[in-house]
Amino acid sequence: QVQLVESGGGLAQPGGSLRLSCAASGFTFSKYSMSWARQAPGKGREWLGAIYNDNYTEYPDSVKGRFTISRDNAKNTVYLQMNNLKAEDTAMYFCARGAGDYEIDYWGQGTQVTVSS
Repeated sequence: QVQLVESGGGLAQPGGSLRLSCAASGFTFSKYSMSWARQAPGKGREWLGAIYNDNYTEYPDSVKGRFTISRDNAKNTVYLQMNNLKAEDTAMYFCARGAGDYEIDYWGQGTQVTVSS
C-alpha cells in the first residue's frame, strides 16, 4: 500500500535550519507530484509548496525564499529544507502525494517541528 513516512523534525533555534525527509513506497514515485503542508494547534492545514515530476517547484509567498523542496527519485524521497526558521513555523509537518488540494490523495503521519529559544 501507499506509505509516506516523514522524519527529521525536532527542536530548532530561531534563525536556524532543519531538513525534513519523506520516504515514499507503494507506488511509482517518479510519476507523481509531491507536496508539503503543516498544521499548528487550533489552525487548519497550510500548504507549503510542491514539487512536480519534472522537478518544477512552487511555493506560497509565506515561505518563498526560506523553504526549498527537492526530490531524489532513486531514493523515493522528497525533502523540505527550512532556513531562517521562525517561532511561527512551529507545527506538525506532513508530506503528501499530489501538488495541491485537488490532486492530493495520501498523507504521511507527520513530524513535529518546534522553533524556540
